Amino acid sequence: MSENVFNYYVPFIQDYIYSHGWDSLHPVQVEAARVLFESENNLLLCSGTASGKTEAAFFPILSMMTQQPPKSIGCLYIAPLKSLINDQFERMSDLLNESGIKVIHWHGDVAMSQKNKILKDPSGILQITPESLESMLMNRSNDIVRLFGDLRFIVIDEMHILTGSDRGSQIICQLCRIGRLIGHHPRRIGLSATIGDVTAAAAWLGSGSGRDTVAPYIPVGKLTWRLGLEHFFISNSNANQTDDIVKDLYLNDREARLGDDLSDETDPETGLPVIYDTEPAAIDPGYEYIYDCTKGRKCLVFSNSREETEYITQTLRQIAENRGEPDIFNIHHGFLSSSIREETELKLKDDDIQNVTCATVTLELGIDIGRLERVIQLESPHSVSSFLQRLGRSGRRGAPPEMMMVFREDYPLPNTPLPQLIPWELLRAIAVIQLYIEERFIEPPRIKKLPFSLMFHQTLSCIASSGALTPKRLADTVMNLPVFSDVSKDDYKTLLLSMLQRNFIEITDENEIIIGMKGERLINSFKFYAVFKDTDDYTVRCESDEIGIITTPPPVGDRFALAGRVWEVTELDIPRKLIFVKKVRGKMEISWPGDYGEIDTRILERMKQVLMEDTVYPYLKQNAVRRLDMARAVARNTDMLKHAVVHLGGFNYVLFPWLGTRSFRTMRKFLGVNGAPLRISNIEYEGCCYITFHMENGDGRKLIEHLCEIAETEGVDCDKLSGGDIPLFEKYDDCLPDELLHKAYASDRLRNDEVLKRLRQFRAEYEN
Repeated sequence: MSENVFNYYVPFIQDYIYSHGWDSLHPVQVEAARVLFESENNLLLCSGTASGKTEAAFFPILSMMTQQPPKSIGCLYIAPLKSLINDQFERMSDLLNESGIKVIHWHGDVAMSQKNKILKDPSGILQITPESLESMLMNRSNDIVRLFGDLRFIVIDEMHILTGSDRGSQIICQLCRIGRLIGHHPRRIGLSATIGDVTAAAAWLGSGSGRDTVAPYIPVGKLTWRLGLEHFFISNSNANQTDDIVKDLYLNDREARLGDDLSDETDPETGLPVIYDTEPAAIDPGYEYIYDCTKGRKCLVFSNSREETEYITQTLRQIAENRGEPDIFNIHHGFLSSSIREETELKLKDDDIQNVTCATVTLELGIDIGRLERVIQLESPHSVSSFLQRLGRSGRRGAPPEMMMVFREDYPLPNTPLPQLIPWELLRAIAVIQLYIEERFIEPPRIKKLPFSLMFHQTLSCIASSGALTPKRLADTVMNLPVFSDVSKDDYKTLLLSMLQRNFIEITDENEIIIGMKGERLINSFKFYAVFKDTDDYTVRCESDEIGIITTPPPVGDRFALAGRVWEVTELDIPRKLIFVKKVRGKMEISWPGDYGEIDTRILERMKQVLMEDTVYPYLKQNAVRRLDMARAVARNTDMLKHAVVHLGGFNYVLFPWLGTRSFRTMRKFLGVNGAPLRISNIEYEGCCYITFHMENGDGRKLIEHLCEIAETEGVDCDKLSGGDIPLFEKYDDCLPDELLHKAYASDRLRNDEVLKRLRQFRAEYEN
């Protein structure tokens, strides 16, 4: 088949393959060509990072567009990040030049002069973000047929990060709206390295297209990773204690040496070594270890939040200054100016520049970052998918991927509660790694059934693009978008009545619906095009340089961290939302919230197994091995692995549900709603690892029996549990009536099947 595929390609692609010395085509390229050349189906390509997915898709696309040139834009490439759009075809520039097919970028950072080129002569490939495509549909609706009338292909890159999100569903809405306007649905091609449920993802990609979606099996080669996990205790100065593990610590790029004078004495209750008073460490051992792990290498340092990314960048720069070594540290996240991000990306691609870049998810996705030698991960990635994406950033050009995860933790005090004696981040990292090694598990997409926030947005967008619509035509336009297939007509009527009452829409004397005054204020802002939550942004400038954005303007003279440095406010221009600063020395913490996403129940179950088994995982370094041994001892000594509910003393209890985010949320609410007979109060929780509470009229067995009886007789009713205050998750939730918010919360934020299953397991544990 490989030889036949090669013959399908046009001559300039064949020449490209010869010039790059390819002996044969990759399996992903053969399978993609088979589907695209020999059928009219959609295509989902799921193959590992750096496996050649982009070439696999575009070799056939360019061949077919060359053989039969389209009369409009022929291919629409949609990506979630501007940086991905700017980068994606750079390595194929020679090929594209030979083809004569032009490629135009279209997003917020692209000059209008460049956009005008494709408006005047719509042809070739258009690379665009979902937000810019929304703007085009709203503001250039009369031009859609001229621009896309002969559109043949739609490529959605990094599909795993879009599937199931409002942003991904927005893309499906956009593609269906374009298909209606041009009279046909172009073929869709989805690209991703990490798809958990291929069948569900293929159904999502093809929804509303009227085409079958083929997801060919691409064999996964043998895993070859260089992987290490290391753990450090942070000194607790309030208790005048420090950890002798880090005393006289010699750090290098491979492993950390345990201190020679670590006490052999252990606390009988916790199993942890007794720590005696010593001089506090001058530096943070975890950050020093990260610094040494990056030394002499081109590296990416990933954190799970902008806050941690800013802080670790400052810290690494401070260590370099203390050691008299050059500052080679850069930063990349979504709140920085485009010029800073682009400069960082260029340095990453230049193999001659020694560079360490601290980043969030913005560099997790597939831009080409050249010969990256190592990835450092601070704490655990929240998912298997994220772990694979980040690991896959390294090890290109023939070398195996290499990652070091580093965990930092305050040393427990003598009165530390049981749940906080467990290193949850370390356990999660081990679980994530083992799930993929043992089962090739990747989280399945979670498709929303009732995306009312997006429905509100698309209602305004459809009205704005048409000017006015009758109620029936509006309902037909919006309700027939496939992402709203589970929304009832009554619920959409409730939404429209609410929008009418709150002046988001109006009805004219001709019985047509138009945008209302409050709706006008929304759609007249460029922020409307995005369906993810935005912020009230203030632009930070140092002289003529734009540094980035922050959400709250500090007073003149105050200092804050951004772009890995500390700035002092010199002037505020509140009306224009400008903050003028000067650079100062030092380091400080900031307070941006992290976005960790949902965690799958399989990860929590595997975390429990990590505590139960005696396996010594080969990728654990010495400190991490020691910390895991401590955690296992705590778990065995407290019976937290035998029974879900553990008595903490007095009226205090803790419940370990071992459930993922949605099921954990459901269990927590189920406990709160049904806890009155046992006089349960003061319910608190940490992530989705444990729930602490007071119980004055019962014990663990009685609690589980009580909850199990209710679950089996009355059910775990998500509609009932969704009562009370509803948190606002999505961008336009505050514009929705409470009735719809409760329905969406019950449908898409809670999960009852795993709760009933887990309660039955807990009851069986007590019976045995």
